Amino acid sequence: MISAQLNKGQLLIADPLILGDASFARAVILLTAHNKEGSVGFILNKPLQYSITDLLPEINTPFKVYNGGPVEQDNLYFIHDVPHLIPNSVEISNGIYWGGCFESVKELIKQQKIGKNNIRFFLGYTGWDENQLELEMEQNSWIATSNTHENKIISKSTTHFWKEKIIELGGDYLIWSNAPDDPYLN
Repeated sequence: MISAQLNKGQLLIADPLILGDASFARAVILLTAHNKEGSVGFILNKPLQYSITDLLPEINTPFKVYNGGPVEQDNLYFIHDVPHLIPNSVEISNGIYWGGCFESVKELIKQQKIGKNNIRFFLGYTGWDENQLELEMEQNSWIATSNTHENKIISKSTTHFWKEKIIELGGDYLIWSNAPDDPYLN
């Protein structure tokens, strides 16, 4: 399950010792791009207090918006599983797609042709420059695992997602599954 090789479509699980970092502590990131120029991903388990309607009133639906990461937080991004409906989508892997024609997305939501289980919105993204993610992997900041949820990751509940992934890792990670967010308060 733990992978030494990085590939788009994998999940990056924040090491339990990442503390005090609001973006990355207990984060689960979908790696959407990884090549020699760098890497891009979206944090899957950090919902914001916004719905898409709060940001775009013309889309009258309560879809949650997530903190995708600390880069370009004034931009809206999305992943989805309906490339046949959204032109210009880019496949990440396992039936998960990134981006595409946003005008089509707005219209499809209005027409109720796609629902919250088909699409997830993010403000910002997580980005790494050339070799930066590899260096962080060597420093044990992240644990790369396969995405066993495949395209169902879009509708995956985020409430205990990091804890679930830590339990799946087993071994020495199990002790962290019930630790408080700030173990110094324990």
